[in-house]
Amino acid sequence: MANHWWEIQILCDPALEDLIFWRLDRFGCQGTSSENKANARLVQAYLPQEKAQLLDLAALSIGFRQDALTVSLPVPGVHWHLIEDEDWSITWKKHWEPESIGDRFIICPAWLSPPEAPDRHILYLDPGIAFGTGGHATTQLCLESLEMRLGEPQKNEDLVLADIGCGSGILSIGSLLLGADQVYAVDTHPLAVQATICNGKLNHLGSDRLIAAQGSINELIETLPAPVDGILCNILAEVVIDLIPKFEAISKPSTWGVISGVLLEQAKPVADALEQHGWMVATLWRRKEWCCFNIRRELED
Repeated sequence: MANHWWEIQILCDPALEDLIFWRLDRFGCQGTSSENKANARLVQAYLPQEKAQLLDLAALSIGFRQDALTVSLPVPGVHWHLIEDEDWSITWKKHWEPESIGDRFIICPAWLSPPEAPDRHILYLDPGIAFGTGGHATTQLCLESLEMRLGEPQKNEDLVLADIGCGSGILSIGSLLLGADQVYAVDTHPLAVQATICNGKLNHLGSDRLIAAQGSINELIETLPAPVDGILCNILAEVVIDLIPKFEAISKPSTWGVISGVLLEQAKPVADALEQHGWMVATLWRRKEWCCFNIRRELED
């Protein structure tokens, strides 16, 4: 008897995409994808049939509705149906194509041949169920911020970064391709850590340069051999605000940060939290409804 999977389709406002991915992750979905549909985003996720009943899916749909109303966005359309086992693992991948980001990157699905681009870094990615394919505005803002910060490779040789909530590892890998020496990447989800390690190997990065482990900033505080030069954090605003008070424990006076996952309407409480804990917002970049903080210590010369 063939195994079956739920294919869940959510048509939503692009600004709601991160919240939808977060809720799908908590629901236990195994494989997600996202693509443009006119002015909306179509998010698809997959879950073994035995892991959810119809009432569970209905409750998930209600959760999406509540999330949208909370941030004053249109309620997404949600549909689901069953597909057979041999279909699910390839269905979510079929619409994902190589994508140029900023001036220095092309994000290339690991199963495709990269385009000719001698002036760009090819970042190979197979996200599994982890978030971060490069298509979302927050990921793009972070990568572009890293281009600005790491624009002079000769100055990056001894640079050590921390990536909190690494997801697929896209920001860690991007940093290393730009010349950073090491990245300590953490995520609370074990499958995200697995995806980061696998994607590091796809990009020929050894475990001595991309050091991935399950956990969050507390684990970094306990395991880092020394404070880091830069902090990467692309999560949700509520999580970022909770993390900010602990940034100091892994920082030196010259440490900088790239912080995103923040809606424009959430920018003020994040900025207030940063200021209260000794950080300055050097620049605030915006794209669509999202923003990215480029920060530095107030003590930096």
